[in-house]
Amino acid sequence: MSNEIVDKVKNYKEVESLLRFHYSEVGGEGFYKYIFPDNQAEGEVSGDYSKPNSVYLYKDPKDEGTERKLRRRIMLKDTWEKDYKEFVEGNPMTLCSGLAYRGRVNRLQYAQNMNALVFDLDAVGKNELMNLFARIGKKPALRTLPQPTFIVMSGTGLHIYYVFENPIALYPNIKLQMKALKYDLTFRMWEYNATSMEKQIQYQSINQGFRMVGSKNDKYGLPVRAFKTGDRVTLEYMNQYVDEEKNRVDVNMPFQPTKYTIDEAKEKFPEWYQRVVVEGNRRAKSWDIKRDLYDWWLRQSYKVKGGHRYYFLMCMAIYAVKCNIPKKEVREDMYKIFDELKEIEHSNPLEEDDIKSALETYDRQYYNFTIDDIVKLTDIPIEKNKRNYRKQKEHIKIMNFVRDNISYVDTDWRNKEGRPSKENLVKEYIAENPDHTPTEIAKNLKISRTTVYKYI
Repeated sequence: MSNEIVDKVKNYKEVESLLRFHYSEVGGEGFYKYIFPDNQAEGEVSGDYSKPNSVYLYKDPKDEGTERKLRRRIMLKDTWEKDYKEFVEGNPMTLCSGLAYRGRVNRLQYAQNMNALVFDLDAVGKNELMNLFARIGKKPALRTLPQPTFIVMSGTGLHIYYVFENPIALYPNIKLQMKALKYDLTFRMWEYNATSMEKQIQYQSINQGFRMVGSKNDKYGLPVRAFKTGDRVTLEYMNQYVDEEKNRVDVNMPFQPTKYTIDEAKEKFPEWYQRVVVEGNRRAKSWDIKRDLYDWWLRQSYKVKGGHRYYFLMCMAIYAVKCNIPKKEVREDMYKIFDELKEIEHSNPLEEDDIKSALETYDRQYYNFTIDDIVKLTDIPIEKNKRNYRKQKEHIKIMNFVRDNISYVDTDWRNKEGRPSKENLVKEYIAENPDHTPTEIAKNLKISRTTVYKYI
C-alpha cells in the first residue's frame, strides 16, 4: 500500500471518529428518503409533473468491458428499498445531485426542483473538520456558515448538504440565482489550510452529482458515510450568509425582468421580435463563431490548476458547441490533452471517465454559457474583447484604418516577418520526437506550452 493511500485512510478514520462523536450516522436508504420524500411510485405517471423525481447514475457489472460506464435510473418511492440494495449499496461508482427532474434525464434543462444544495470540500482531515465545526451554525459574520443538514464523507473529503424545508422551484432565473448563491457560499466555505488542504477553490454547478451514501469511493475503496448534523433549512436562512446582496435568491423574481414593453421591443429589436414573437421561436439565438475560439481554448491548458482539470475539459465541450466543432473531433482532442492534464498534481487523480463525463456538456443548452461562468469553473482569467459597443464589421474597418494610416515611431505593432521562427523549431522537434508530450516539448525547447500548442 502506497504512502498516499495510507495517509488517505488515516485521515478518513480520524474524520469518521470525530463526526461519529458529535453526530449520528444515517444509512443511505433513509438519507435519500429524507431528501426526496415526494418521488413518484412505480407506474405512476404525472402529466403535469407535479412529482418530479430524483435521477441517479450507477455502475452496472453487466457493462464491464464495454464503453458504457454508468446507467441512469429514477429513484422511485415504492421500490427504493429494493433498488438501493441492488444498485447503490457497496457500488464502486454512483452519483446523485440534490435536484429533482421531470422525465428520465438528469440534465439542468430538465431540473424542476432543488431539494438540497450541496457543496464539495476536497482534502479534509481532522484539523480541517475542527475548523469547519468552529464555523457552522454561528451567526452570519466573516467566514461563518449556515448549519448543514448532513455532512457526508466522500472518501477523501466532505459533501455538505443543506436540505430545504420546501423544495425550491427552479424557474429559469431562479437557476441563475441559485448558481450565484452557491458560488458565493463556496468561496466562504473553502479556505486553504483552514477547511481544505487544497489550494484551489472548486466551483461547481447546482446540477453536480455526488457519490451516493452507502456506495464506495472507487479510488480508495472507502465507504461513503452520512451524519445528520442539523435540521432542514429555508432559503431566507441561507441568504443571510451570502456576502454580496446581488447573490441572494429572490423567489419572487422567477424570470429575468425586461426593461421594455412589447411595442418598444418591436421597434428596438425587430429581428428578435420577428423570431420570438411572430415565429414563436424561443430558443436562444446562436452565433456564427469561428473555430479560432475553440483552438484558443486548447492553448490555455498550461494555465490549468489541480482542482480545475475536469472543468477545463468540460469547457472544451462548451466552446466546441459554440464553434460547431464535431463531437468526434472534441473527443480526440480531449484524449490528446488528457496525458498533460493528469500530470498536474492534485489529491484526486484525473480519470478517463472524466473525459466521458465532460463530453456530456456537448449540448446546445450550454451554448450561452458566459465568460464569467467559465472563469469561475476553470480559474483561468479571460480578458473580454472590447469593441466600444461597435459591431464587429465596423470595428474591423476602424482597426484596419489605424493599421494602414498611423505610423509607429519606436515599434511596429505588426509582425511583418510572418509567423515566429519558433514554428520551425517546434515542427522539427516533433518530426524527430513524435511520441513526446506537449509538456516535454516545451520543457526541452525552453518555450511555453502555449507556443507548442500553437504550432502542433
